[in-house]
Amino acid sequence: MGLDTKPLSTLHGKSSYDIGDFPVPTGREESWRFTPLSRLRGLHDGTAPVTGSVVVEVHPSPEVSVETVGRDDPRVGQAYVPADRVSVQAYTSFEKATVITVPKEAVTSEPTVVNLRGEGAGGATYGHLVVQVEPLAQAVLILDHRGSAVYADNVEFVVGEGASLKVVSLQDWSDDAVHVSHHHAQLGKDATFKSFVVTLGGDLVRLSPSVSYTGRGGDADLSGLYFVDAGQHLEHRLLVDHTVPDCRSKVDYRGALQGDEAHAVWIGDVIIRVEATGTDTYELNRNLILTDGARADSVPNLEILTGEVAGAGHASASGRLDDEHTFYLQARGIPYEEARRLVVRGYFAQLIQKIEVEEVRDRVLSAVEAELAR
Repeated sequence: MGLDTKPLSTLHGKSSYDIGDFPVPTGREESWRFTPLSRLRGLHDGTAPVTGSVVVEVHPSPEVSVETVGRDDPRVGQAYVPADRVSVQAYTSFEKATVITVPKEAVTSEPTVVNLRGEGAGGATYGHLVVQVEPLAQAVLILDHRGSAVYADNVEFVVGEGASLKVVSLQDWSDDAVHVSHHHAQLGKDATFKSFVVTLGGDLVRLSPSVSYTGRGGDADLSGLYFVDAGQHLEHRLLVDHTVPDCRSKVDYRGALQGDEAHAVWIGDVIIRVEATGTDTYELNRNLILTDGARADSVPNLEILTGEVAGAGHASASGRLDDEHTFYLQARGIPYEEARRLVVRGYFAQLIQKIEVEEVRDRVLSAVEAELAR
């Protein structure tokens, strides 16, 4: 399968299963200019020794089936075509894929949890996960990344007609980990997809969620929270490609940064193609810079190729802690450090409440508290 070009749009113009279609990035490309290539440890140019290990353990809901399949399984790569060099490197390099299937009309009684545990950052490893939610089914999925690794993978979410999938992806890696991942959701007619990404750990994490539609009425809600410490590079690159009429998308990502050379990158690309009349979309990114020496790059892009939309907008804001808020609390006898924690907690609170799994929500709240205590 060769190069797939997408005319009429200036964003994300090509995709392919062939690694030869993607030159080794130099850092001058628009899609790589924010990423410190030297810290990818060879994931971008094929020099990474494939000697690492990430153990995948699935704890499924009783209604769900789990399979380990080979590269020739027809479900692998059906919904997503790699769109950059590392993504296609992962696609051509993984040995076994995990396929999770939610049967038609099933409503899962508990979340399905996928634990991915890195066993060392001395060498690279690659992975692939497919999640199929058949028509009218409903499921909740948790992806939990921990340990040390140099890891690149692709995740395909295939949400059938009238189905619903809620995903929480936790990037809670050790300090030496490198993770480059692409999450792609393909939504059928009247399908609902809700994603919540939490990125806290790792030396470098670059996560690229994307959404495509195959039928009218698809609804995507993409939320994310990240907390960047000194020396960390946490990057989120989103793409929502509206190619079908009367679909919706909402994006809300919020980050906080502290420490010297803490670096957050957020790129939000939304394309509304000529045929996608009636689209309703909005994307938002906010960054709270808590100390000197931290940097946030935020680039929202909205490309509209039709005049018949229900709504379309985007916003981005990066700034320091509001002195008025902390002063207000201090004037009422609250010490500065506690006032700071209260303001940041309030900044994230509305977003965290969207996590419907109580155990995960409490874990994220505790993680934010731990970050603020550093």
